[in-house]
Amino acid sequence: MIPILLPPNRPAERFYRGGARISAFRGEDGGAAPREPEDWIGSTTTVNGEPELGLTTLPDGRVLRDEIERDPVAWLGDEHVARWGTDTRLLVKLLDAGQRLPVHAHPHDDFAAMHLGRAHGKAEAWYILQGGTVHIGLRQDVEAADLSALVVRQDATTLLGLLHEIEVAAGDVVWVPPGELHAIGAGVLLLELQQPEDLSILLEWGDFAIDGAAVGHLGLGFDLALAAVTTTARSAGDLASLISAAPESGSVFPAAADEYFRLERVLLRGAAAVDQGFSIVIVNDGDVEIGAQRFRRGSTLLVPHAAGALAATGTGELLVARPPAP
Repeated sequence: MIPILLPPNRPAERFYRGGARISAFRGEDGGAAPREPEDWIGSTTTVNGEPELGLTTLPDGRVLRDEIERDPVAWLGDEHVARWGTDTRLLVKLLDAGQRLPVHAHPHDDFAAMHLGRAHGKAEAWYILQGGTVHIGLRQDVEAADLSALVVRQDATTLLGLLHEIEVAAGDVVWVPPGELHAIGAGVLLLELQQPEDLSILLEWGDFAIDGAAVGHLGLGFDLALAAVTTTARSAGDLASLISAAPESGSVFPAAADEYFRLERVLLRGAAAVDQGFSIVIVNDGDVEIGAQRFRRGSTLLVPHAAGALAATGTGELLVARPPAP
């Protein structure tokens, strides 16, 4: 088994605009559809409520989820399979915010298991590819009843104003724990690692192509869904633990993210090794050679465990997304 160069996998007609920056990053000819703001890379996860949309199809027509179920050890490794079976524990996306995303949050594991029957909640973290503004964490404590009232009134201005507004630049990382309120500002392009679920609790929806009153609460009703949202404030010290500049090499996310997923940054100035293990490799910069194949900026590679350690040469930057260590 060798690394597999993956084509784009963009679910169509998402509820917010974007996609052009993904096309530019990948070096694609032609424009993007107006609402294809996400590229699901190496995905065994479907869009919420869909039987197949979101799944990665390999270049030869095979569905990745089926192939992993057929030979999990080759794809994921003995230790991973012994602990988690065929669950990859990972979803990787390119995300282009063609407009500011709504204020929203994602449930944690216990809530998702108890109320939604899901194997995971949705922790996530971002590696910023093109900077802009992000909104994350409450500036003050908020009573659950007051938050609910803002949702009922669809007071988007007040909701957004409750959050810290932070400027981020390329190379910054943002850790978004489950329950944390957040929104991505227009113009930001990022690489997102998350638990493999599509579960969002929407607190606003007026400017978006979605019936948030019907689906924004995940079928639970807002009284229950909002119980999964963190309502305590984040201090300046807390923000420093969520947002930082990535180190030049090695693991880039805070240690709190390690139980969910890992991201490594590999700066190539000649030769480097990518350790063995199931991973998604993104060429963020340069022109590189991996396993006797040449790849340019924007290439996304699916690496089975059975491919072994990889030798990379050239000048550039690789981002290596992995599941948690078993």
